[in-house]
Amino acid sequence: MAAEPHNVVQLASSGSVDVLQDLLTLTLGTSKEGSDPAAVQSQLRLALETALTEAKKTAQSGAMEVRTGAFGLQPRYGRDGKINGWTGTAELVLEGKDFGRIGTTAGKIQTLTINNAAFSLSRDLRNKTETEAQALAIDRFKAKAAEIAHSFGFGAYTLRDVAVNANDQGYNPRPRMVAMEMKAMAADAPVPMEAGKSAVVVNVSGSVQLK
Repeated sequence: MAAEPHNVVQLASSGSVDVLQDLLTLTLGTSKEGSDPAAVQSQLRLALETALTEAKKTAQSGAMEVRTGAFGLQPRYGRDGKINGWTGTAELVLEGKDFGRIGTTAGKIQTLTINNAAFSLSRDLRNKTETEAQALAIDRFKAKAAEIAHSFGFGAYTLRDVAVNANDQGYNPRPRMVAMEMKAMAADAPVPMEAGKSAVVVNVSGSVQLK
């Protein structure tokens, strides 16, 4: 039977890098209702096609991608449990790194209104920042291991096992305007957008053998 290892220490460290969110996902939508499902669907399709045509005028790879979102039709029931009408929704999504282009385009779309604005990190920026945070976490792990080994009177240590986990923490501010301001603005006025920051955190945990 193998003897249990001695002089093994469990430890953990983390590295965090704050970075400005560089990707905006703006969702616009509309809802229609009526007694004729075909008519409701037709109204939704017209609103979406009109918005899509306007958005494609300024679409540009990376700067502003355009895609359709949710599109659906659901029955509306009365108190007697029977269908008394239909309700439908349609969405258009503008996503990219050019916040000005996205805000200006959203202001020109008249058939849809803003449902949600979410800021996040693009894949490239997240990977770059994660690499920086990982380097910090590993350096701190090694420094802590060396310090613990020295404190216990050992001259060195060897790595037994290690786990590395990453995540980013941030917030998604809403468009910086209130309902009254939106009503007062010109129909084609650009929608102001301002991103927040994300903290990309990498955690390193594991055990070392003191020598």
